[in-house]
Amino acid sequence: MPRAIDHVVHASRDLAAQAALYQRLGFNVGARNHHPWGTENHIVQFPDHFLELIGRGPGFKAPVDLDPHVFSFAGFVTEELERYEGVSMLALQTKDAAATRAEFKAAGVGDFEPFHFERKGRKADGSESHVAFTLAFAHSKLLPHLGVFACQHHHPEDFFAPEWQVHPNGAVGVAGVVLVAENPSAHAEFLSAVTGQREMLATSMGIDLEVADEQSIEVLTKAAFVHRFGQSSLGRDDAEPRIAACRIAVRDLSVVAEILQDNEIAAERVGQRLVVPPTIAFGVALAFEAVTE
Repeated sequence: MPRAIDHVVHASRDLAAQAALYQRLGFNVGARNHHPWGTENHIVQFPDHFLELIGRGPGFKAPVDLDPHVFSFAGFVTEELERYEGVSMLALQTKDAAATRAEFKAAGVGDFEPFHFERKGRKADGSESHVAFTLAFAHSKLLPHLGVFACQHHHPEDFFAPEWQVHPNGAVGVAGVVLVAENPSAHAEFLSAVTGQREMLATSMGIDLEVADEQSIEVLTKAAFVHRFGQSSLGRDDAEPRIAACRIAVRDLSVVAEILQDNEIAAERVGQRLVVPPTIAFGVALAFEAVTE
């Protein structure tokens, strides 16, 4: 089975403002959490995956003298935020990070040491929770500004909670992420290796890997991306391959439209999507689309 999306890491320089925007967009945003290495986050949950809003905590100091065989989560996020805000990392699901790391190494896409961390938190009812994760990282020289890793949840029952998965905007999950690149097919081998998806749809517009039911990772040319998501969704006009859009599945697009209007958030209607541009959504286009029956 392909590795589905576990979470999308959306980095910003103002985490409080980013969390406030997501709330105004109609998401149920979790409390602020602190990582032991200094970054902080808010979680937007769905039944088996999530959006991670991440930023640097007070007094954060970037790590130095990094071991090349250790992928620095904090170092990567910091370096990317010095350049741009946006989706800088993509996490895939795994039940065995050690085995996935071995697969990545055998495929030549990652020879990094496993990264384990845990923290205490609070459940919605106020009781204490204990969450722990092990990450297996991969990397492509053709995607220097995208961190990719597989994430194993050791205590998913303490992390996922149904009460956090009910969103006023009717969001039911991340339908996928969309990269923009000059040559989409150049990234096919790497994405196939990290997702385990050997089949993909390839057209003149780009490539599309289905990693779960109603969930995909796409790489499109700039022209194809603009055609599907609108000119305002592109944001930066450069040749650097990057995640340019995050697709959000919702039950009823009219509910999203009403929330956006009530909260005076500009969005472009492109076909059957409502797209909040990266100029508003901290460096990435958020594309809302109705669930297909």
